[in-house]
Amino acid sequence: MGYPHKSHPRETAVLSKHFGDPDARSLDGWKKRGGYRALEQALASQPAQLVDTVKQSGLRGRGGAGFPTGMKWSFMKPGDGKPHYLCCNADESEPGTFKDREIMRWTPHALVEGCAVGAYAIGAETAYIYIRGEFDEPIRRMEAAVAEAYAAGLLGANAMGSGKRVDVHVHKGAGAYICGEETALMNSLEGKRGNPRIKPPFPAVSGLFSQPTTINNVETLAAVPHILNNGAEWYKAMSLSNPKSTGTKLFSVCGNVARPGNYEVVMGFPFKDFLYDLCGGPPAGRKFKAIIPGGSSVPIQTMEEAEATLMDYEGFVAQGTQLGSGGVIIFDDAQSMPRMIARLARFYAHESCAQCTQCREGTAWTTKILERIVDGQGTFEDLDTLLSIAENMTGKTICVLSDSCAAPVVSGLQKFRHEFEALITGKRTSKVAVAGGAAFAGAATP
Repeated sequence: MGYPHKSHPRETAVLSKHFGDPDARSLDGWKKRGGYRALEQALASQPAQLVDTVKQSGLRGRGGAGFPTGMKWSFMKPGDGKPHYLCCNADESEPGTFKDREIMRWTPHALVEGCAVGAYAIGAETAYIYIRGEFDEPIRRMEAAVAEAYAAGLLGANAMGSGKRVDVHVHKGAGAYICGEETALMNSLEGKRGNPRIKPPFPAVSGLFSQPTTINNVETLAAVPHILNNGAEWYKAMSLSNPKSTGTKLFSVCGNVARPGNYEVVMGFPFKDFLYDLCGGPPAGRKFKAIIPGGSSVPIQTMEEAEATLMDYEGFVAQGTQLGSGGVIIFDDAQSMPRMIARLARFYAHESCAQCTQCREGTAWTTKILERIVDGQGTFEDLDTLLSIAENMTGKTICVLSDSCAAPVVSGLQKFRHEFEALITGKRTSKVAVAGGAAFAGAATP
């Protein structure tokens, strides 16, 4: 399977530079491209130096939360006498997101190296790469890369001859959306049901096997070797808008668009240019109607909002949504927004672990009501009920799955209420027409 598009001149290819290049998958090929220089440098440094460098770079979590990576690493207390763990979240189950699997498919050693550097930086001897169970090819690529790294002495009890132990293991996930939530991921790794845990305690205090743990996304860890090789200032300089959002970001683009695929741009890139220039605009004869910019769990944008957005953490928030995972889902003017939102709600209802009442009941009832509206059986009272359910689902559960279901529902009702109302009034109009037709037919019947 080939890479979906050729690099656009306005992209800034850092993580994606070798996407589509089969030779970059092997250890020898990766070393020719500068691979494992960062790990060698890291093992010759003090962990605190590495944490400080990542802090200075401004790298933030690329899985959705956007928390500063260096700060997250600094929560792990060195010399506490406890085993530390690093977990790489490669579950990538957020609808609309398909960037992490491309890193693993084309540059698996980039992730192995990033995990090894991250583990050493937080005082961990063991890192786990938790990969979504359905990702057959990424799992095979990662297992092969880890095996190559061990065979070459890059990992293990004497990593790169440094006398320091760094182990990396690939773990096939449970194939559930909820296992992308960091505490559910740890439960799954331990062989338990993938239910989220109540916090506190936070993972840095009591995580995997009740020991201090850090969880980072694939894209986050893959960026770390580039930062060590080129310096924190180099990474910070890749920002078009503000110093709080630095580096490049991979965006997955799908839906009603001319050129879907993965694109890598500098933080702060104009969203309008991204949609129309890089992605080629809407399909022929269509217009864009709405955008979900950060995976299905963030609020929907109108095109007016999207075209005014700068693509960084603060830029998306300023326009009423979030950067999230960078999964850009595009709807054109041929799509029914109530139908699309009902489909999203059905996904969340199916994937709820059912641990929290608000989520278990809220996602199910939200789906039933939305599908009733789409089927032409809704009422105006249903719209108020949906907002009431969303309020009871938001910020009241162990994890944010129920919030993720509420976000497209609330934003969809705020911005496309007329489409919901049209389905409701259309249902009523059709009943009036049927009744009138029957009366007329009866009068004309001998």
